[in-house]
Amino acid sequence: MMTQSAHYTGRRQSWLRPAWTPATIGLMVLGFIIAWPLGLAMLAYIIWGDRLDDVKHDFRRSFGRFKREMDMKGFNTADRGTGNVAFDEFRKAEIERLEAERRKLDEMVDEFDAHLRNLRRAKDQAEFDEFLKSRHNHNGDHPVSDNGTGPNPAPAT
Repeated sequence: MMTQSAHYTGRRQSWLRPAWTPATIGLMVLGFIIAWPLGLAMLAYIIWGDRLDDVKHDFRRSFGRFKREMDMKGFNTADRGTGNVAFDEFRKAEIERLEAERRKLDEMVDEFDAHLRNLRRAKDQAEFDEFLKSRHNHNGDHPVSDNGTGPNPAPAT
């Protein structure tokens, strides 16, 4: 059963979520009573907790890149040879090929993230332009310029 205000992912909402709910406010107050760092941690969770998934994703991606770089520099114990020169050469060539593919995929992920940032920026700009148009229609104080970049300066009196 889903609540009406369920998050867009379709998951059920938890009683402990990063929002100003009675449960989180109560835990924050209780945390301040017991020890102020606990209350401060709960306050931070309420304010910034919705960003934790992005932070975890970024950390995993960065750690994965770091681990791969360390592996390529020879810090991986699995890079020891098997004793069969032909197999070791084949294995090394395949690992290099896979690393090249992984680098391409990492570049594609970075390009996609940049694309999403640009889409969000364009959406924000469109919403702002719509706000300016609606504001102009309501009070007529600040007409919107023809290029849609914002209000025209008021004429000097």
